[in-house]
Amino acid sequence: MPLKRTETDPYRNFLFRVEIDGITQAGFSEVSGFDSTSDNITYREGDEITTPRSGPGLTKYGDIVLKWGLTDSRELWDWRQRIIDGAIERKNVSIVVLDSNGDEKIRWQCVRAWPSNFDPTDLTAKGNDVAVMSMKLTHEGVRQL
Repeated sequence: MPLKRTETDPYRNFLFRVEIDGITQAGFSEVSGFDSTSDNITYREGDEITTPRSGPGLTKYGDIVLKWGLTDSRELWDWRQRIIDGAIERKNVSIVVLDSNGDEKIRWQCVRAWPSNFDPTDLTAKGNDVAVMSMKLTHEGVRQL
């Protein structure tokens, strides 16, 4: 008897929410970079002639890049300014994938994040695009909850 396959549509990449402890920024147009990579450690013992062994080493996490349309909200800028002023303030950040009904389906949590870069929008009198800001968040780990 053949296996019965259940058709499930994949989630859309434009239905998401970003939650940052204590910050109520309205929304983000793009979030990227929350990847993880483990270094490969290779070694060989003296009696092994041809094939080295390998195993996981140090795990590194990519920086999260947030992009949003410029508004008069100062919450993200004020957090970055506190870092510049020497007041290290780490926050947990959740990236939440939503289904077409707006229900939460997948949640990744990045722990102990802090803004390591802030990039204000480029401005031009010849354009008609939305002014887009970006911020890079450095963090210490990603977990899928």
